[in-house]
Amino acid sequence: MKTIYSLLFISLISFSFSTTSFAQAMDFQADDCNGNPQHLFADLDAGQAVVLFYYMPSCGACLPPAQKIQAMADNINENCPGMVKGYAYSYQNSTTCSYTAGWVTSNNLPFFVPMAGNGEEQLANYGGFGMPTVVLVGGTNHDILWSTQNFVTSDTTTMRDIILNMSCVAGLNDLNNTKSSLTVYPNPSNVVVTLNFTNENVSDFSYTISDLLGNIVVSSNTESVEKGIIERNVNTTSLANGNYLLNISLNGSIETRKISIIR
Repeated sequence: MKTIYSLLFISLISFSFSTTSFAQAMDFQADDCNGNPQHLFADLDAGQAVVLFYYMPSCGACLPPAQKIQAMADNINENCPGMVKGYAYSYQNSTTCSYTAGWVTSNNLPFFVPMAGNGEEQLANYGGFGMPTVVLVGGTNHDILWSTQNFVTSDTTTMRDIILNMSCVAGLNDLNNTKSSLTVYPNPSNVVVTLNFTNENVSDFSYTISDLLGNIVVSSNTESVEKGIIERNVNTTSLANGNYLLNISLNGSIETRKISIIR
């Protein structure tokens, strides 16, 4: 069963859901299994989205979802460093730190901070245990943004979109404030984006457009450009509505702009 608790995301993500009696994260403040202090509400107050992953020891069905979330989080944090954080808890209070830390390490899941302690109490707050239970929380109101007790592959897309719309896209706005001769217009665009910049010397030039997970969706061949004002038109008709990163390479030096596609 999947649940979205923030009205902000109803207009962004469309799928069926049902509400329950809980709508706020349960705070915890404790040392993790590596001896480092952790505080959930401090993470949320700092603007991070947090994935809470509750697994069952010796649960074969728990590992694939954790691996998919790991890949999703790595891609988001590559473009928006530190925007998403994860905690791994056993659903049993009796599970030791040694076991949880070993589960994270042996399965190559460095995104997840290993925790031990009150997993049972937390799960009661989130509606009970599935294999695994995954909860996404965020915001200074400490909201539960989404949860599931029956993880499927498409859930990583749902989580990604919630996280990006909550925090990452806002953080990318500063990219457009870079002071240089490069201009990108129109932005937002629907068909063509024009690049215009002044080149100081004969240079190798290329560009790519990537989505916010770092996947390259448009690329050019490298060409030699002369000194002077350079202008290139980039066809964006193959791109879906959304936000992208336009990376311009000039003799190996890369400048990035955020662009939006709206039709």
